[in-house]
Amino acid sequence: MKAPKFATAILLAASMSSYSVWAADAVQGNADAARAKNSMCIGCHGIPGYKASFPSVYSVPMISGQSQKYLENALLAYKKGDRAHPTMRGIAAGLSEQDMADLAAYYSMAPAGAGK
Repeated sequence: MKAPKFATAILLAASMSSYSVWAADAVQGNADAARAKNSMCIGCHGIPGYKASFPSVYSVPMISGQSQKYLENALLAYKKGDRAHPTMRGIAAGLSEQDMADLAAYYSMAPAGAGK
């Protein structure tokens, strides 16, 4: 009877330690690092009221002031193909997890509606 309790304790300890290792590996965004990475963003997102014409005419959303997690998730969704906009998908395809975290940190810290 002691063996199942011991096995349960071992599994619990292993799952907790793997979580802490995973959490330690989480990418942290650096807003300062993004200043050298955002040239592809400001061409569309940095122009108030800008409308793009590919693949059709649409209003480009302002991303300044959005939550960091939202921006990271959006970039990842474009990279994975879960979001279908071809221009954003192409840009996100070239971004690393660190790039996405840095850009998300930068834009989340900018005032909402700022042309950054």
